[in-house]
Amino acid sequence: MDMKAIRDIDKLTEKIIGVAIEVHKKLGPGFLEKVYEKALIHEFKKVDIKFSNQSLIKIKYEGLDIGNQKVDFVVENQVIVELKSTSKIIELFQAQLISYLKASDLKVGLILNFGRKVLEIKRLVNKL
Repeated sequence: MDMKAIRDIDKLTEKIIGVAIEVHKKLGPGFLEKVYEKALIHEFKKVDIKFSNQSLIKIKYEGLDIGNQKVDFVVENQVIVELKSTSKIIELFQAQLISYLKASDLKVGLILNFGRKVLEIKRLVNKL
């Protein structure tokens, strides 16, 4: 991946995080993930961020299609965004996101945890 592509992904993740912070400021913690998902859909549209919601990624094993996995968002066909509303981001959530990145062949993912007083953000990279 060239430096321009890395800078573009960095700018995109900053924009996504900015939108998520705005949603968290307005709603605060305590709601189900679906509430934050709907608010993010609204905000992504307002700022013209292209996304697909509840996207399916194909899971392969030794060349075989063995199933699909839903992810909360794929943004600009570059970044997977997973939403949580929990007490903290645990290792399992990070392992899942890395698996989604590998399966989708995307390079960057964000876990956004709306369940805390301050939005918790984890940015993970798959082989940049």
